[in-house]
Amino acid sequence: MAKEIRSFDYVNHPYDTVRAALTRDATTVFRSATQAAASRTQALAAALHVDIAGLKVVKDVDISVKDIEEDSIGASSSPRTRLTIEWAATKSPGLFPLMKAQLAIYPLTATETQLDFSGSYEPPMGWLGSAVDAVAGHKIAEASVHRFMNQVAEYLRSTLG
Repeated sequence: MAKEIRSFDYVNHPYDTVRAALTRDATTVFRSATQAAASRTQALAAALHVDIAGLKVVKDVDISVKDIEEDSIGASSSPRTRLTIEWAATKSPGLFPLMKAQLAIYPLTATETQLDFSGSYEPPMGWLGSAVDAVAGHKIAEASVHRFMNQVAEYLRSTLG
């Protein structure tokens, strides 16, 4: 059974500026925002960080953008861009869930842009994975998505001119 996760944040820059940064090279934005390098392969990777009740979890993930959709701008609607993204653990991916999500970008005001994450994952390893997910896995997944969104928004707020 798929587990749903939603998260959002905002960037205090115009929609066109945020959209341009994410549609030009979202993968680099995500990697830069999470400031992680996979040192053994010397390749940039994203790292999801979570701290729950004193337990620190860090996992390197490969994030890929599968599709970018832009809604046409009508007289009565705001523009919206949706990035379809996936991430999976770089090491032992079968032990960790594959996240499939959409990151929607849309203007809140002329100077603020909303980032809205809507994703889902299937706990790995059948009934054992579902049991682990019920105890702590879902909380870890939620915390990692919220932190990821905060890091991406903070990166965009600090780097966009």
